[in-house]
Amino acid sequence: MRFFIDTANLAQIEEAMAMGIISGVTTNPSLMAKEGIKGKANVMNHYKTIAGLVDGRDVSAEVIATDFEGMKKEGEAFAAIADNIVVKVPLIKEGLKALNYFRTKGIRTNCTLIFSAGQALLASNAGANFVSPFIGRIDDIGWNGLSLISEIYQIFEKQVLDTEILAASIRNPLHIVESAKLGADVATCPLKSIEALLNHPLTDKGLAKFLADAEKLDT
Repeated sequence: MRFFIDTANLAQIEEAMAMGIISGVTTNPSLMAKEGIKGKANVMNHYKTIAGLVDGRDVSAEVIATDFEGMKKEGEAFAAIADNIVVKVPLIKEGLKALNYFRTKGIRTNCTLIFSAGQALLASNAGANFVSPFIGRIDDIGWNGLSLISEIYQIFEKQVLDTEILAASIRNPLHIVESAKLGADVATCPLKSIEALLNHPLTDKGLAKFLADAEKLDT
């Protein structure tokens, strides 16, 4: 399973790139606003900067429009920024039309706000390159988000669909590990969630012992 970093923060993207752990970036209007990016021109320039930072890796840029013509216009503008831009489209009827249109134009897409296997199946048939099930938000309402990853994986495998499963709305390291076990192709997470995978008390204990023993060698 590959990692995408879910942020619009350039420093975090650079840090993740330096660690060699990410294969792409996902963003949305909320993440842009969090970084204080306002105005269409500034948003487009920020996407261009991100696309340049990640050395050809995927960058999902999310449309704001909810009508087909608006999505078409925004998506084409995003795709013109760089070859590694992936247009992020919501799972609504107009979004399916947009996915189908972008497929005919060779523009890669990520269908977001997936909360059921049926929605994922629709998005795949409409031409989505990625589907993004929001597992954390499903957990938030008392259901099991990870079971959705399993359902989508089983359907895509049996139907031999090429669409990749991008586990989103990650809340903790367990979500990441379990998503990998259940067949997700990608997990998109904040940097802190990825870095949390580093933590283990036995690693800390072992390193402390190695360092203590190393000091003895110099005495």
